[in-house]
Amino acid sequence: MAERVLTERAIEEYRITDEPFYLPVGNETELFEAAYHARLPVMLKGPTGCGKTRFVEYMAWRLNRPLITVACHEDLSATDLVGRFLLEGEETVWHDGPLTTAVRYGAICYLDEVVEARKDTVVIIHPLTDHRRRLPIEKRGTLLEAPPEFMLVVSYNPGYQSILKDLKQSTRQRFVSIEFDYPPPELEAEIVAREGGISLEMARDLVLIGQKVRNLRGHGLEEGVSTRLLIYAAQLIARGIAPIAAAEVALAFPITDDRDLQRSIREIITTVI
Repeated sequence: MAERVLTERAIEEYRITDEPFYLPVGNETELFEAAYHARLPVMLKGPTGCGKTRFVEYMAWRLNRPLITVACHEDLSATDLVGRFLLEGEETVWHDGPLTTAVRYGAICYLDEVVEARKDTVVIIHPLTDHRRRLPIEKRGTLLEAPPEFMLVVSYNPGYQSILKDLKQSTRQRFVSIEFDYPPPELEAEIVAREGGISLEMARDLVLIGQKVRNLRGHGLEEGVSTRLLIYAAQLIARGIAPIAAAEVALAFPITDDRDLQRSIREIITTVI
């Protein structure tokens, strides 16, 4: 049986060379760095589109480590993460999965929305999150030792998960947790202006709309407007779309199909803009 793994040159493709734009809200960068140097796994908790993924990208750049991201879903198996044997011609060849690749080369492995993965899949990360820092590769009967540079990061949205899709305490208590929320208004406006390519004044209007729409949560709206959606609206405006139309298609329509809620959001948009 043969083995096919990435070369040192290939792993460099996962290294972020240009600094991602990220504005710290609190002490999250210091906490993440401390966890990295202490070889602790990190859990990022916060609403959809509040900047968790961008934060991980920024920290991977800051720490100069390759970043391997896995978008978790309900069909994600342990084999998808660890690796599998595949037939290539007349040979059976082992191919590393993304988690194994990260461990092998000391990368940061980011499991985005980890609760979406099957519970039996999540268990495979447990030996990497304690003093052992090992990855069992059962199909090969081997244990892969994680180097000091390896780091495991997971994220999820606690406000959106059902009881059936929550993390077990046995998993939760293996991580240090950094909580995220939408940035303060002035900071969020700066982010929207920079990422969306619009004026700060226009960005402030979009952020005000976002704040007012978020206040509708608990009144029929499951999720508020994310910073990501505000940036989408800004990018449309920057390309010549009328602000009200841009706000409708980026802020009102994606978050709800309820006509009454859409009408309420349109009223907020037309009042602010």
